[in-house]
Amino acid sequence: MPQEKKQVLKRLNAAKDLSRFMAEYYYELDEADRSGKQKIAWCTSVGPAELLRGMGYHIYFPETHSAMLGTTRMATDLIPTANAMGYSPEICSYLTADIGAFVKGVTPLSKAFKGISHVPEPDILVYNTNQCRDVQDWFNWYGDQFKVPVVGIQSHRSVGQITESHIDSIASQIENLVAPLEAVAGRRLDMDVFKSAVALSRECSDLWEKCLATASTSPAPLTFFDATTLMGPAVVGRGTQKAVDVYRLLLEELESRVAVGEGALVDEEKHRLYWDGMPVWGRLGMHSKMFAELNANVIASTYCSSWIFSALDPSDPFRSMARAYTELFITRDDAYKENYIQNKLAFFGCDGMVYHNARTCPNNTNCLYGLPQRLQTKTGIPFVIIDGDLNDLRCLSDEQTRTNIEAFIEQLEERK
Repeated sequence: MPQEKKQVLKRLNAAKDLSRFMAEYYYELDEADRSGKQKIAWCTSVGPAELLRGMGYHIYFPETHSAMLGTTRMATDLIPTANAMGYSPEICSYLTADIGAFVKGVTPLSKAFKGISHVPEPDILVYNTNQCRDVQDWFNWYGDQFKVPVVGIQSHRSVGQITESHIDSIASQIENLVAPLEAVAGRRLDMDVFKSAVALSRECSDLWEKCLATASTSPAPLTFFDATTLMGPAVVGRGTQKAVDVYRLLLEELESRVAVGEGALVDEEKHRLYWDGMPVWGRLGMHSKMFAELNANVIASTYCSSWIFSALDPSDPFRSMARAYTELFITRDDAYKENYIQNKLAFFGCDGMVYHNARTCPNNTNCLYGLPQRLQTKTGIPFVIIDGDLNDLRCLSDEQTRTNIEAFIEQLEERK
């Protein structure tokens, strides 16, 4: 008889509620696409979703589709299609995987959700370059394919102290989107609906922040790998009551675990780690089990906190959106990032750091210019760097990753 594999992680019951949320989201999009009764806007993951809700758009986020291409491990086979079209293998593998999938006429949605055969067609595409400049090229390609308008926001990069001039420039760009969005929507911006969406986004953000913060307890009730899948509604559902409701359920369960001292790992949590950079989507399960088997819990990350927007204020929607979307970790300078991570290491009680050097995502990679070494000098907390990518598994060696992580955990053991 083959030996039964030992369970090393505990599944959250609320994960089913979040999965149901995502299914309903995609089925509603598909219905809007089929019926044509509701305009569809494609939006980047930290684009002006609240503004779009104020005009009745149904919103599709291509980055979540690319993450699905990664988790289903379809991406690696599709990226070469975009490479052959002239897109470098060095640029964002979200972009190359997604365009490759479109050209090939395939989508993971068709396997995950029965009856959905393709991504919804946009009436307009809206981007914000606060995540990276690649989204502009990505959306412009689709604009050409569908013959629809593409509008966007050009964000500031390497921001230190945020000034009123930063906010003025982004707020005015958001306001300038109103006219072209109204023209496509065939309706005026409803300020009451817009402000309500901002309020709901803020509430969703606050709940998501509280969910992530439960990992500051020991043992932590969730892992970084849990959070990468649980964050779906914070991305696609912000500005909706449904997202708020589902995170209330999640927070209740996490707080129940905390109250009884129940951790996410089946066995003892000996080490608490912080992950910086993108996840390796095609290795979420493998990586979560690998760390758990070593009695290590990756409890926090910069990535999953990217959808915390504490500046959102419905009484001043344009300017508060501008501030919230400029405060993002990814847009800031290294001095800010060092201080941010240092504070998080202390808050979560971490004894080690894992940096993911994602080959095609330099904007979400913070281990290339000496930041890990500077932080270790400041905090005394050791680090390890793993080479890989968010979607392109050709950039990853599973054997080397395991060897490096095992050696790192041994190093942490010796420090005790």
